[in-house]
Amino acid sequence: MSNAMMVIFPYREYTWVFDDEQVGLVREPFVSGIPEMIDILVKDIPNAEKGFKLLFSGNPFPGYQAELTLLRQEYNGNWYRWESNNMEGWLCPALFKYFSEAPMKLYCKAEKLRS
Repeated sequence: MSNAMMVIFPYREYTWVFDDEQVGLVREPFVSGIPEMIDILVKDIPNAEKGFKLLFSGNPFPGYQAELTLLRQEYNGNWYRWESNNMEGWLCPALFKYFSEAPMKLYCKAEKLRS
């Protein structure tokens, strides 16, 4: 994809999941450390479990909350580290629906949905 900024709208079911019809994903789950990272990103967003906006990019942008650094590949996905929170999480191959290759850095920001 060619967009510098991307957006998805996660919500909580059994874990954090998201839908993106444009790339063919429905209830795509976040696993292996990423749900705990999302919990931190949304801690100040009321009712985030019902849905929130997650902006992400391979480049820094104003107001980003998290800078994740690529660690290694495993099982066709990639492990990232959020250094400031001493956390690691695995992003599955769905990442490649948004990037042609795993970015060295991922920048993220959670926002509440507008009413």
